Amino acid sequence: MAAAVAGMALVALAGCGGDDSDGKSKPFEGKSADQIAADAVEATKAADSMHMKGTVQPSAGSPSTVDLSVDNSNNCDGTIESQGASADVRNAKGTFYLRGDEKYWTAALKGQPGSDKIVPKLADKWVKAPADDATTKNMCDKHALIADLDKDKSERKGMKKGSTATVDGAEAIRLTKKTSGGETMTLYVATEGKPYILRSKTTGGKAPNTTTFSDYGKPVSPQEPAPGETVDLKKIAASGAKA
Repeated sequence: MAAAVAGMALVALAGCGGDDSDGKSKPFEGKSADQIAADAVEATKAADSMHMKGTVQPSAGSPSTVDLSVDNSNNCDGTIESQGASADVRNAKGTFYLRGDEKYWTAALKGQPGSDKIVPKLADKWVKAPADDATTKNMCDKHALIADLDKDKSERKGMKKGSTATVDGAEAIRLTKKTSGGETMTLYVATEGKPYILRSKTTGGKAPNTTTFSDYGKPVSPQEPAPGETVDLKKIAASGAKA
């Protein structure tokens, strides 16, 4: 699921850049699609916080969906779904919390000793872990989610400026690109205020996806679950292994 979140950001933000189709689109008049895309990537990377929501369909396997708010302090709050399993995630005051359903824990503990006894004790309960735990730390790390934006600039060439559209009530300019693999990528960049990426959409090909970004700069203030709502994964796993 952590990989699904990171993948969502990378798919949504890869492929920005390219040629200017007509030079008449406002307020980016005089700027090429390359320049607009570069500005959008930089603005998105610099944002204090954002909300991302969308679906990634891998070339093989089930789609993953993410509905997550995250900020530069690694605070996060949202839901992740993959292969029929669902989990709520929160990172609050240096502690990571995850509440998975039965399908999530069944998949996560597959092959583990005593998993049939452990799963009922974990399902729909908040499990907590240190925020820097190696298995979960990137799930709520905004910097990690978008760190590879500029890893391969060659993928960000060849886009064209198109008409404007409305994304959740905000005006955006379309940047489009057709790939050699038959995919059409469309990037929507805000025309008012900072040029944030508002939506990315890929159609055709084997991995269609749509991701919407919003709430830039909005505080992310997840609530810590009540003590009675949390369980200790290590203790429960130990008891299950001995059973």
